[in-house]
Amino acid sequence: MEKKISEIKKEFEMAGTEKLSELFAKYADDSRAGVAGLIRQYRKKEEALQKEMARIETMKVYEREYERIGWICGIDEAGRGPLAGPVVAGAVILPRDSKILYLNDSKKLSEKKREELFDVIMEQAEAVGVGIVGPERIDEINILQATYEAMRQAIGKLTIVPQILLNDAVTIPQVIIPQVPIIKGDAKSVSIAAASIVAKVTRDRMMKEYDRQMPEYGFASHKGYGSAAHIEAIKKYGPSPIHRKTFLTHFV
Repeated sequence: MEKKISEIKKEFEMAGTEKLSELFAKYADDSRAGVAGLIRQYRKKEEALQKEMARIETMKVYEREYERIGWICGIDEAGRGPLAGPVVAGAVILPRDSKILYLNDSKKLSEKKREELFDVIMEQAEAVGVGIVGPERIDEINILQATYEAMRQAIGKLTIVPQILLNDAVTIPQVIIPQVPIIKGDAKSVSIAAASIVAKVTRDRMMKEYDRQMPEYGFASHKGYGSAAHIEAIKKYGPSPIHRKTFLTHFV
């Protein structure tokens, strides 16, 4: 008796990637439009998956180049440009055989995808460190020095001491571990991309919490960046305790 299309659909849904080719062959001669549609749909998904796996492989070029040295740590930050809130740095050591897909510059990912990947990274990474430097300190030492401070904090919180750091574009002062600065590294290295996601999600969650405390500024939507609505709120209510005073000279 011929299987119902709903049953075949369930087979495709339950199949892992290695089983899909078997199902394609099994139902290749089924003339029903619904079955042909399922095969087309899952072939497309398989092609997209293969493409993503190839993209991730190209993002492991630096990891392969330096893996002989030992533990590799990716470093990136979030929040250098906003008018309010902290600058946050992430430091991530991924397993050598990391299979995490969809890693990328956090700004190129949707919020939902970043949140999903954050959980995967926290679960699968060998070690994760997060550094946070607040607005008062940013005003005191400037944003670049505060960023370096957050990065040093993040490295210091790792449970494994890395032998080499892959950084997004910067060389961090006062760090004795060898460093490789990579321009647009969050789109070229899986380790830096993972650090970018950890930093961004951590900071966004903090800004949402500040929004609950000070809803008049709209921190949940603009995350402290200088949107028109944010600038209007500053003019209307004045700076909040988390605003960077050195960033507000044009508005206040």
